[in-house]
Amino acid sequence: MDPFSFSVPQNICFGWGMLGKLPDMARELGAKKAFIVSGPHLDKSGLVARCSESLAAAGIESGKFTETEANPSTETVERATEEFKKSGADVIVAFGGGSPIDVAKAVALLGKYGGKITEYEGVGKVPGPVVPMIAIPITAGTGSEVTSFSVITDHSRNYKLTVGSAYLLPQKVLLDPELITSVPKNTAAYCGADAMVHALESYISLASSPFSDMMALKALELIGSNLKAYVADRRNREAAEAMLQGSLFAGIAFSHARLGNVHAMSHPVSAYFDVPHGLANAIILPTVVDFNALADHGKYYEIYRRISPGPVSKDAFRTEMLSAEIRALNYSLDIPSTLWEVGVDEERIPEMAADAMKSGNIAVNPRSTTIDDIEELYRISSRSF
Repeated sequence: MDPFSFSVPQNICFGWGMLGKLPDMARELGAKKAFIVSGPHLDKSGLVARCSESLAAAGIESGKFTETEANPSTETVERATEEFKKSGADVIVAFGGGSPIDVAKAVALLGKYGGKITEYEGVGKVPGPVVPMIAIPITAGTGSEVTSFSVITDHSRNYKLTVGSAYLLPQKVLLDPELITSVPKNTAAYCGADAMVHALESYISLASSPFSDMMALKALELIGSNLKAYVADRRNREAAEAMLQGSLFAGIAFSHARLGNVHAMSHPVSAYFDVPHGLANAIILPTVVDFNALADHGKYYEIYRRISPGPVSKDAFRTEMLSAEIRALNYSLDIPSTLWEVGVDEERIPEMAADAMKSGNIAVNPRSTTIDDIEELYRISSRSF
């Protein structure tokens, strides 16, 4: 067995009504004024106001930036950072899905050290601790609250850049299932699929360990048993709890084990065609699962057991059954079967493949992958079966 290490250096609190603990966590970080990073929908729905009012009741002022978009851009990060600096805040509250949390991480970095987010692209370029953060996810999918990465779109290059550092981990995390009971159906489906891909890719990653495998398998069990029920009725308490926990465990798994070809390929799809990240992952996943089957050494069966409703013996299992199960799951969630259906132009495949090959996830994919392989995987994912 290869050596491995792990660390989860965060205070993570889970439970219904946990949003009420926000002032306590802010005080523990020494907050005099907080800065909330969120999105326009959450602002209009009154949820951002709930955060502000909760903090105000405890004597903590707050400012806000609520203009984050799906696949947030470098320009958004710059605007948010300017607002943060004007606010005089000393703690950042990342409130929303993966996009606001990624923006909040970038603001926490630039608010402390200045410069442009592109200057920190890559792993290990953050010089030290950033502005303290509290993360409150309102989707069950990205796991960004427990990952050390911020993914930001650079439109000048049609490229999703990644900044990676343990310093970007929010010190405090609040997981309140109530907050994910009112998300739109499509958001629930795309984010849930994203969480499943996190668990699956981290489990088969060449960088996996017994620790990350444990987290990934528990995530697959929770997501596989509850994703359909949650998308069907987001008010289902049991399903909402399971999905939020599954997303958390999947996030911890991939933070330690990285991912694979699916994520390497989905980032260019989002950057070039503004396709939601989870949707791109879900469409590409079955094709990559088929491609990686050649490298399987028993893990596909363990994945299948956790996402398939019907039991099957190990002797009866065939690797192609896993991709078939994933395609059936996508269909049940109204997820398109091809990239063509979400507006991807096959003429851009060579450019997307070149960008995908820049991802560090390619190196830990279980099957060795060339740029020609990536181009072919894009073409297969663009066609109907």
